[in-house]
Amino acid sequence: MPEEGWYSDPYRVHEQRWFWEGTPTFLARDQHTTSKDPPPDGPYVEQPRLIESPPDHLRWTGDDGGASVDPVDAAWTYFSRSSGGF
Repeated sequence: MPEEGWYSDPYRVHEQRWFWEGTPTFLARDQHTTSKDPPPDGPYVEQPRLIESPPDHLRWTGDDGGASVDPVDAAWTYFSRSSGGF
Protein backbone atom coordinates (compact mmCIF):
# COMPACT_ATOMS: atom_id res chain seq x y z
CA MET A 1 0.00 0.00 0.00
CA PRO A 2 1.34 3.48 -0.81
CA GLU A 3 2.35 5.74 2.05
CA GLU A 4 -0.64 7.13 3.95
CA GLY A 5 -0.69 8.80 7.34
CA TRP A 6 1.37 11.25 9.39
CA TYR A 7 5.06 11.23 8.50
CA SER A 8 7.94 13.40 9.59
CA ASP A 9 7.94 16.43 7.30
CA PRO A 10 10.58 15.64 4.67
CA TYR A 11 11.08 19.39 4.10
CA ARG A 12 11.68 20.14 7.82
CA VAL A 13 9.17 22.99 7.69
CA HIS A 14 6.80 21.30 10.18
CA GLU A 15 7.12 18.41 12.60
CA GLN A 16 4.79 16.19 10.57
CA ARG A 17 3.02 16.15 7.22
CA TRP A 18 0.09 14.01 6.03
CA PHE A 19 0.96 11.71 3.13
CA TRP A 20 -1.58 10.26 0.75
CA GLU A 21 -0.64 7.81 -2.01
CA GLY A 22 3.01 8.43 -1.19
CA THR A 23 2.71 12.19 -1.72
CA PRO A 24 3.02 14.91 0.93
CA THR A 25 -0.18 16.97 1.22
CA PHE A 26 -1.04 20.46 2.50
CA LEU A 27 -1.90 19.05 5.96
CA ALA A 28 0.84 19.77 8.48
CA ARG A 29 1.08 19.22 12.23
CA ASP A 30 3.19 20.87 14.92
CA GLN A 31 2.81 20.07 18.63
CA HIS A 32 -0.51 18.26 17.91
CA THR A 33 -1.96 21.31 16.12
CA THR A 34 -3.02 20.65 12.54
CA SER A 35 -2.78 23.39 9.91
CA LYS A 36 -2.81 23.82 6.15
CA ASP A 37 0.49 24.58 4.43
CA PRO A 38 1.27 23.43 0.89
CA PRO A 39 4.45 21.37 0.61
CA PRO A 40 7.38 23.34 -0.80
CA ASP A 41 8.52 22.81 -4.35
CA GLY A 42 11.80 20.98 -4.55
CA PRO A 43 13.43 17.84 -3.23
CA TYR A 44 13.08 16.36 0.24
CA VAL A 45 15.63 17.44 2.83
CA GLU A 46 15.30 14.04 4.57
CA GLN A 47 13.42 10.79 4.08
CA PRO A 48 9.98 10.83 5.75
CA ARG A 49 9.45 8.49 8.72
CA LEU A 50 6.03 7.07 9.61
CA ILE A 51 4.68 8.70 12.78
CA GLU A 52 1.03 7.58 12.80
CA SER A 53 -1.03 5.46 10.42
CA PRO A 54 -4.59 6.61 9.72
CA PRO A 55 -7.46 4.91 11.55
CA ASP A 56 -9.07 2.18 9.44
CA HIS A 57 -12.20 4.27 8.86
CA LEU A 58 -10.06 6.96 7.19
CA ARG A 59 -7.85 4.62 5.18
CA TRP A 60 -8.48 5.04 1.46
CA THR A 61 -9.16 1.72 -0.23
CA GLY A 62 -10.04 2.96 -3.69
CA ASP A 63 -13.03 0.58 -3.69
CA ASP A 64 -15.71 3.19 -3.13
CA GLY A 65 -18.29 2.08 -5.66
CA GLY A 66 -17.84 5.23 -7.70
CA ALA A 67 -18.23 7.71 -4.85
CA SER A 68 -15.83 10.62 -5.03
CA VAL A 69 -14.55 11.24 -1.52
CA ASP A 70 -11.22 12.98 -1.27
CA PRO A 71 -9.36 11.22 1.57
CA VAL A 72 -7.35 14.36 2.30
CA ASP A 73 -10.56 16.35 2.79
CA ALA A 74 -11.92 13.55 4.98
CA ALA A 75 -8.73 13.58 7.07
CA TRP A 76 -8.85 17.38 7.36
CA THR A 77 -12.44 17.19 8.63
CA TYR A 78 -11.58 14.43 11.10
CA PHE A 79 -8.48 16.11 12.52
CA SER A 80 -10.05 19.57 12.77
CA ARG A 81 -12.95 18.09 14.76
CA SER A 82 -10.76 15.93 16.99
CA SER A 83 -8.36 18.77 17.80
CA GLY A 84 -11.17 21.08 18.88
CA GLY A 85 -10.73 23.40 15.91
CA PHE A 86 -8.01 25.82 15.07
